Amino acid sequence: MLIPILQNNDLSVFALGRRPAENSIGVSWHFVDLSNKTNDLPALEANTLIHAASLWFLPDWLEKFHALGVRRVIAFSSTSRFTKLASASPYEQEITHKLITAEERVVSECERLGIAWTIFRPTLIYGGAGGDRNVADIARLIRRFGFFPLLGTASGRRQPVHARDLATACVQSLSSPASHNRAYNLSGGEILTYIDMVRRIFETLGRQPRFVRIPLVAFRLAVSLARLHPRLAHLTPDMALRMQVDLVFDHGDATRDFGYRPGRFDPAYLTTLH
Repeated sequence: MLIPILQNNDLSVFALGRRPAENSIGVSWHFVDLSNKTNDLPALEANTLIHAASLWFLPDWLEKFHALGVRRVIAFSSTSRFTKLASASPYEQEITHKLITAEERVVSECERLGIAWTIFRPTLIYGGAGGDRNVADIARLIRRFGFFPLLGTASGRRQPVHARDLATACVQSLSSPASHNRAYNLSGGEILTYIDMVRRIFETLGRQPRFVRIPLVAFRLAVSLARLHPRLAHLTPDMALRMQVDLVFDHGDATRDFGYRPGRFDPAYLTTLH
């Protein structure tokens, strides 16, 4: 989604990754495995890097990018660095600490090298190429079982943000010096409760909303069973506990500095996924 938006703004794109990006017509693509620090980078004619991979891969590559002429970096972290600090899940705690450490290292390395940096921390992302691990997961559960399990009232508030709005934010930030050397929380344009978010997903799929409220012990068992599916192996019981928690973040700084204006929650893309 990012590449077409960059191209529509008359920007030349060099794509790096382990596989060609979708919608990459007219894009110069190069194989790079960021998990292998010994790899070299191809010769690039770019002064800006937009890093959409896991943030912890970036710090060890910044010096190599700098040597090729990169002087501007936009990278993605997550608001989960705040919301999952107290998680009981060792996996979620590990990811949280990796994000925090990566943010600190990106900032220090960029400042050492003279690279202008911007870090984006999205809330719950949906609508990315090939689905996502948030809204699309809920849709998969609904399609598989015909209902959605709830713990408690599921009244915690959410701000889902579409991948398209995040891609647009990248383009907006590129022409905004005010966004240099700053981190931004990027939330969606609508606040709704968790249960209302799931209800809208049901309606988008053309199904009557059906909820089953179950106790925590049963929910843990349900998560364990769901994890047997390869696409749901990352689920944890803590995700259910957070149904009651507000995960709302103000994006006013991004609106002020580069005109960020995300849209309302619209999961229409789910009708194209299976």
